[in-house]
Amino acid sequence: MKNTALMSEERYQQGIAQLEEMGGTPVLAMLEQLQDTTSDLTRFTVEFAYGDILSRPGLDLRTRQIATVAALTALGTAPVQLRAHIDMALSVGCTRDEIKEIIIQMALYAGFPAALNGMAAAQEVFRVKDKKVA
Repeated sequence: MKNTALMSEERYQQGIAQLEEMGGTPVLAMLEQLQDTTSDLTRFTVEFAYGDILSRPGLDLRTRQIATVAALTALGTAPVQLRAHIDMALSVGCTRDEIKEIIIQMALYAGFPAALNGMAAAQEVFRVKDKKVA
């Protein structure tokens, strides 16, 4: 049986690799800011969310990001994470029009306030990307 610390390190490294593949620079930056305050929460996020769940076979990264953007839009309580995942969705091949459509569809299920807030987050990500290109 593997040592628990070794297994944890493997999961963490798998999570970091998954984040890098997804273009997760915004998430890595957010986690870096939290590191001093809550290194355990940071590690759990990388290990579980990215090392265990988002690296599973069965869905490609683009499909996973579509589901994530939809879920975070519907939740309406995670604007920082929504912006990060919109950025990652663009990095794995989603178009701006697809992201807009995902968010518009959430108006049906989560209500107009959630969709409007989601669209504001998307517009913010698009503006930042446009500034980087210019």
